[in-house]
Amino acid sequence: MSLLKFTSKGIFCPQANVYLDPWKPVGKAIISHAHADHARWGMKNYLCHNLSKNIIKHRLKTEHVESLPYNKTVNINGVKFSFHPAGHIIGSAQIKVEYKGEISVFTGDYKVKKDGLVQPFEPVKCHTLITESTFGLPVYKWEDETILKEKINNWWKQNNENGITSIILGYSLGKAQRILHAADPSIGPIYTHGAVENINEILRQDGVQLTATARVSKDISNDQYKGALIICPPSSLGTPWMKKFRPYKTAICSGWMAIRGARRRRNVDTGFVMSDHADWDDLNYAVKASEAEKVYVTHGYSEIYAQWLNEHNINAEPLVTEYEGELSEIGEGNTLKEEI
Repeated sequence: MSLLKFTSKGIFCPQANVYLDPWKPVGKAIISHAHADHARWGMKNYLCHNLSKNIIKHRLKTEHVESLPYNKTVNINGVKFSFHPAGHIIGSAQIKVEYKGEISVFTGDYKVKKDGLVQPFEPVKCHTLITESTFGLPVYKWEDETILKEKINNWWKQNNENGITSIILGYSLGKAQRILHAADPSIGPIYTHGAVENINEILRQDGVQLTATARVSKDISNDQYKGALIICPPSSLGTPWMKKFRPYKTAICSGWMAIRGARRRRNVDTGFVMSDHADWDDLNYAVKASEAEKVYVTHGYSEIYAQWLNEHNINAEPLVTEYEGELSEIGEGNTLKEEI
């Protein structure tokens, strides 16, 4: 890459002296979204989208965070940077970098299919595209959001009618809010683990409209939560905290549920195929829509997907990064820490 360089600290723009989603401490970091594998501790200054700002401040315990809305340009030493909707989670952004007519786009993590909650993905034309490939195989194709919502609510409703608590697992940032958006509050009350409610509170303060929830109390009374829906992070599975809700059934929302046996590996009762990442069709759409002359493929099936692109006359190359995608949801890779 001529405009961006790949270094041991992350993706670097020498002209502006800034890094994009670096994984080692640097002076200036431009952040695509607030997930822990992309927004890391130790940077002197952070720049992100408006709806990621307060989450990053909360999670990283720093005040050195500036933000921009989508499509507004900031000039750093002659280089233009702007954020564009990535469709991944609330506040997620693709980072457009432009200098002397050359344009590079770093997608971070993204999803093309609309979920009704996150501002939808918008393709950005560029010369160089850096794309993820978390689910870069043809087997990964996500179903319609309406069908997914129906499956989640039918599962909860059946448990509710049988006096069983429904515990559903998803990242406290991103997946939890999408689960909440899918849930039908007419079935019963919705409670959240503290890590989830902390994020919900920040998003509500920033003007995001979310379904009403209540934080799970420290003194858990089984009868209080009977038939309710409880949203909590994957790290809660099998803990003494969770066992206090008996009788209960568990479900996990993840793109990995598309693989036979993934639910069994997580030891949950049900798995819903819900991902905040691009599926196979999404990836190919995004690459084609960018009209990029060169494509770099990061985390996931990077080598396989880059090879496939080359076989279809798109100049592509895999890159090794420290981004994780959804690996930690099924116990692979490094588990992301959740606030209690």
